[in-house]
Amino acid sequence: MGRNIAIDLGTASVLVYVEGEGIVIREPSVVAVNRNEKKVLAVGTEANRMIGRTSGEIIAVRPLRDGVIADFEVTEAMLRYFIRAALRHRSTLWGKPSKAVICVPCGVTEVEKRSVEMVARRAGVRDAFIAEEPMAAALGAGLPVGQPIGSMVVDIGGGTTEMAVISLSGVVVSESLRIAGDRMDEVIVAHARKKYSLAMGEKTAEEVKIAIGTAMPPRSNERFEVRGRSLKNGLPVTVYFTARDAYEALGDIVQKIIECIRNLLEETPPEIMGDILHGGITLTGGGALLRDLDIAINRETGIPVYIAQHPLDCVALGAGMMLSSISSYCVSRSRRDTTR
Repeated sequence: MGRNIAIDLGTASVLVYVEGEGIVIREPSVVAVNRNEKKVLAVGTEANRMIGRTSGEIIAVRPLRDGVIADFEVTEAMLRYFIRAALRHRSTLWGKPSKAVICVPCGVTEVEKRSVEMVARRAGVRDAFIAEEPMAAALGAGLPVGQPIGSMVVDIGGGTTEMAVISLSGVVVSESLRIAGDRMDEVIVAHARKKYSLAMGEKTAEEVKIAIGTAMPPRSNERFEVRGRSLKNGLPVTVYFTARDAYEALGDIVQKIIECIRNLLEETPPEIMGDILHGGITLTGGGALLRDLDIAINRETGIPVYIAQHPLDCVALGAGMMLSSISSYCVSRSRRDTTR
């Protein structure tokens, strides 16, 4: 019998947690495909290196968009690859996983949930359980979700920003915003085109975001060297992208996230608001690392804001914790038909 596993099936990256071992896989959600033969050539880190550097017949694609499956077959191939890689890791014995908890955004439809379940089954999982990302993030961040205390978590991933108020192992109110890390990269690319007439790749935009991205007016004149193609003459050019540029590019997205948080707070029952005022808002996901985002949210809401200790790992860690109490946390289940 195989080990139980938990999967953070993210738009930007996939993390796989193996019961008894922890997180053993952490790779980009990218697949390199031969366009003509429709054959998968590489998955994860190896495929990610090919983005922007492939020939016409080889394309590097992200099979998930905005937190949901955009390409069914490629997602299945990617998931099968990561499951097999996890089961070959360390002391884990060969065999198909008995159970898998897979996290999805709280705003996905029943059809989208069934798509994830079907992909997991076809990739070799016997029992697939679907869990909502905010609940997993809250568990992984160490919030007291099982107690009669209101906790609020905001998980900013690659494709979606998930936020929820949780109490007694249940989601009281939640919101899913299909604006997150990928959109941040896109607006940085757009800003470079508009201000500097520079064609910038998405990987470079991500590097800019990580290096000098900020949610508040910058306190210094930091610059980041960007090499790209001039839109004026098509020749290579070097531009120094500033922290002020990054702040201006990201401003609208930060405000939309904050507006969504304010709307969720307005829907929160008064009895729970006191708990949130005391316990604060916890940020998880890669977007939580955007400089001064916690300060920007605090200034707009008046509520303390904390960044989880390991924000990138919270969903996977929380999903792993769910393996021992699946009935308490998972919202749906799909079992492989063993009669065939």
